[in-house]
Amino acid sequence: MSGRLLASRAASSMLRSHARLPTTTLRPLQRAYTVLAPHTNAAGLLRHHISPRLRHDTIPFQRFRSITQVPAVRLISFQRALPNLFLKFVRIPAAFGGATIAGLAYVNYKVHEAGNWTMGIINDGKEMASGFFSQGKDAIGGVMGSIEGMEKPDWFANMQNKVNSAVAGIKSKAESSGSDGNSGGEGKRPEDDEPKGKKVVAQAAAAAGAVLGYSGSEDDKQSARDDQMMVLTRKMIEIRTILQKVGQTGALTLPSIVVIGSQSSGKSSVLEAIVGHEFLPKGANMVTRRPIELTLVNTPESNVEYGEFPTLNLGKITDFSHIQRTLTDLNLAVPERDCVSDDPIRLTIYSKNVPDLSLIDLPGYIQISALDQPEELKAKIFQLCDKYIQPPNVILAVSAADVDLANSTALRASRRVDPRGERTIGVITKMDLVEPDRGATILRDKNYPLRLGYVGVVCKLPQSGGLFSRQVNVLSAITKNENAYFGQHQQFAPGENGVTVGTFSLRRKLMEVLEATMAQSLQGTSDAIHQELEEASYEFKVQYNDRPLTAETYLAESLDSFKHSFKEFTELFGRPQVRMLLKQELDQRVLDILAQRYWNKPISDLKKARPEDHPLTELSKVEPEELYWHRKLDGSSSALTKLGIGRLATNVVANSLSTQMDQLIETSTFRNHPFAKKAIQDSTNQILNERFYATSDQVENCIKPYKFEIEVDDREWMHSRDNAQRLLKDELKACEDAYKKLRDQIGAKKLSSAMAFVDKIRNGKAPEMQEGTEALGFSQAMLEKGREGIFLRDRADIIKMRMLAVKSKGCATKEGKYSCPEIFMDVVAEKLTSTAVLFLNVELLSEFYYNFPRELDHRLGRHLSQAQIEAFAREDPKIRKHVDLQQRKQLLELALQKMDSLMALEKSKKSASEESSNGRTGGRWGGFF
Repeated sequence: MSGRLLASRAASSMLRSHARLPTTTLRPLQRAYTVLAPHTNAAGLLRHHISPRLRHDTIPFQRFRSITQVPAVRLISFQRALPNLFLKFVRIPAAFGGATIAGLAYVNYKVHEAGNWTMGIINDGKEMASGFFSQGKDAIGGVMGSIEGMEKPDWFANMQNKVNSAVAGIKSKAESSGSDGNSGGEGKRPEDDEPKGKKVVAQAAAAAGAVLGYSGSEDDKQSARDDQMMVLTRKMIEIRTILQKVGQTGALTLPSIVVIGSQSSGKSSVLEAIVGHEFLPKGANMVTRRPIELTLVNTPESNVEYGEFPTLNLGKITDFSHIQRTLTDLNLAVPERDCVSDDPIRLTIYSKNVPDLSLIDLPGYIQISALDQPEELKAKIFQLCDKYIQPPNVILAVSAADVDLANSTALRASRRVDPRGERTIGVITKMDLVEPDRGATILRDKNYPLRLGYVGVVCKLPQSGGLFSRQVNVLSAITKNENAYFGQHQQFAPGENGVTVGTFSLRRKLMEVLEATMAQSLQGTSDAIHQELEEASYEFKVQYNDRPLTAETYLAESLDSFKHSFKEFTELFGRPQVRMLLKQELDQRVLDILAQRYWNKPISDLKKARPEDHPLTELSKVEPEELYWHRKLDGSSSALTKLGIGRLATNVVANSLSTQMDQLIETSTFRNHPFAKKAIQDSTNQILNERFYATSDQVENCIKPYKFEIEVDDREWMHSRDNAQRLLKDELKACEDAYKKLRDQIGAKKLSSAMAFVDKIRNGKAPEMQEGTEALGFSQAMLEKGREGIFLRDRADIIKMRMLAVKSKGCATKEGKYSCPEIFMDVVAEKLTSTAVLFLNVELLSEFYYNFPRELDHRLGRHLSQAQIEAFAREDPKIRKHVDLQQRKQLLELALQKMDSLMALEKSKKSASEESSNGRTGGRWGGFF
């Protein structure tokens, strides 16, 4: 609600209330209004027309009913204070005061004109104007206090005269408006003269803008163009990111801005000024050894600034010092013998303070290699830079102002690939190190003309603890320094001398150039994408019949197939198989015990053999009351039962299950996937380890009775007798095979001679020999082979003798158990096996079959992340090729879709531009153009 309407309502309310008062009370009020009315002056901004009758008090007070006849009382307006505010700013430098007044006038005008829709742009204009004013004030500092006594330059005096003229014009306008307000006609409303008030404001803005060459409309248009440009560039960067995933080919590469320059030319400072943070590697020696592909993404809706390394999966990094350390480590990881590497480091920075740009930072050129640098370093840097500055990339050639452009390595390199300077932007750093005239001459250089021109910057950061600190935004600090420096010198005044200075100007130029360069390459890139998509679609149809395959479906199919194989295994591996495994292990242990206690005749030395007290030949004739053979059999049985059957049996079955699972892996699709193989093996081991001790304890407890007494029936004896004959037969064959292998190894004649010599020593027909000595004609190794041959020969003879004994009538019944230890030990092993299998099946086998599929789902199913699933699918070369081709096809389709929409947007932009040039307004910003 306006102040005029409020005032009128208040006055009407007062009149209605006063109408009820006595006449004696009303007359002082009438006199008060009469006194106030002639002196009311709205200075042209608010007009009210006072009737002569009111001033001469000829009409009763109660008759005033018209709003136009009521003197409006309102708060002071912004427009009323504008002339006084302008007069106060005369003492400030005309340039900055004029800019401030122009900005404020422009703000007020736009608020009334555009409303809430343009509020964001207006606030930006206010902040820019006020910031410009404060920066100028800080730059001038104490000089402003004594400027009245100083000798003013001509350009400053002319500018001040213009400002004074503008102030005088505004004051006269205001006074004339005020007088009109007091002498207006009776029927004229205050609203009728509002356009004239706005005209005065507009004239004030135009006057101030004329001094500085400032135009609110132009700034608004530029802001709109920047917004549209950032939208286009952002879409192009999205397409570029997609094409990078497709593959780095020349046809599928959108242009980037390549930053080149000599070492210490200020490349890093320029990039950090654009980003607004210190994040690039720093060091005394050569630190940048790899290209840094820097993508800037503007995020206007987020206040968080962070960086990401897409290929390193480090997540969002909000600490830019961490980014700096990471870049330093990645660069220093390049061996010094390799000098530089063309493997790029990809970094994406998201911030609302950065424009959408695609930049590539390269190692700086060097003139002379240092003593600790290889000779080929200079050539390698040139080759690396030449690789990136080829078309269609834009070249940002950075040179220092204190170095002659004729000696600029960056400009010489750019002229080789861009002789006409059509895609090269020259950046002159350290402008404060040269005289202003010299700096302006460099920026207007004609000897090395660049179509995109030169931009001068001062990217030197202030020292810590000074006016600015390292905690503030780098871009803000550099901008203040640049405004302070360039604002002091007329040579760098904008729009007059044909020079471009400042980091903000550089950012805008980079946006414009990158957008224009990308727009030029749209059609060629679109055609290349079409061609690549056609090839990928044809290959996908021929090789895979358009059959889609994802990492998730492949993992699910592989897991289901393995589970099916596991189910078949559970049906084939049950209690009979466990019994057979355990019995085979116990049979071998029985043979070991029998050999140790009955059969073994070891030859430990080359000495005469001593006669045996109880030869094995007497075993078949042993008497029932003879304690020696009784104790021998009891000791052998006790050795078997107290062997640790629980741990042994559990270990045998667990090892067998692990082996079977490995075989299942080798017959499944998981054989090509180390991750899945490890997951299956870990699942198997985890379940078996969890059940191992409980199962072994249970088995050990259940066989405890056999450690004290073993009862044998006739059926068990007959079964074990047959089994003992089989075992002895197998053992005999093993001895004969070992003897044959030894004979084939050294020769039958040599082996027989060595064995005969050892027999003579053992029979006392040859002198004894000390260990390690050699006999005449026989080496120590040959004598060792002779002793091994005699052992195998005697072992075979003993087994043949025991086979005959087992088959004899003395071993036909269980009463002959002391004469037939082989049969009795097999009976014990059979009892231990039968008892242990029951608990092994329940405690270990069934639990494993139940828990394994669930554990496998946990490790290879729903708990895997998307990255792990993708990594799993890519472990198989065939699947990786299938998935890569499919993803390539999908990415090309996505890129083509975005490219078509972008080309349509570019086409509409050109159409709008043509309409605007023909005098027709249209589009989103038509109302302001």
